[in-house]
Amino acid sequence: MALTFYYGSGSPFAWRVWLALEHKGLSYDFRLISFDKREHKTPEYLAVNPRGEVPALVDDGFAIFESNAIVEYIAERWPEGPTLFPADIRQRAIQRRMIREIDNHFVEAVEMMVRPLLEPGLPDAAERTAKGLAALRTEFAYWEKLLTGDWFGGTAPSAADFTLYPSVAMLGRIETRKPGTVPADLITPKMAAWQQRMRALPITEKTWPPHWR
Repeated sequence: MALTFYYGSGSPFAWRVWLALEHKGLSYDFRLISFDKREHKTPEYLAVNPRGEVPALVDDGFAIFESNAIVEYIAERWPEGPTLFPADIRQRAIQRRMIREIDNHFVEAVEMMVRPLLEPGLPDAAERTAKGLAALRTEFAYWEKLLTGDWFGGTAPSAADFTLYPSVAMLGRIETRKPGTVPADLITPKMAAWQQRMRALPITEKTWPPHWR
């Protein structure tokens, strides 16, 4: 099997795929794409992903991009071993709904806070940060209610956990880059405990963004 994974350090979308690959215990060729060197815009990489974004996965010559599509492909291509989605069709539908909620709401709130860090001097930086924090308080309260056990997928980590965690971890990175940006009480109690469980997983340590170490 020739499997190649293209990753960008710190990208929450690429990180969720990396977690899925490690959760499944797959062997793959790891390709770290440098944004500073614009490796995501080279002809070679654009032949894999014409949008010039990460992540991307190539399986025996078959290229697939867009993180959620990749995770579902991994789940169906290698159904043996640890699962990413529940077997029950309704529970699987709930997982997929959660993943879309994360992208459409949680990730959007985090990105409101990230942009001022990426673009110093942004005229509405304070407004963006305040709006992002307000949205995140709503999101954490929402996900706190959905977390009825240790994991969003039931008794073991699942695609929903791997999708949400990188964006939660990004808040820690934001606070490191700009202390005082993320309030200590932002993360709700059950979500804080879930975050600690996720951080303690060996696959989380293995996939921790290289430039965050």
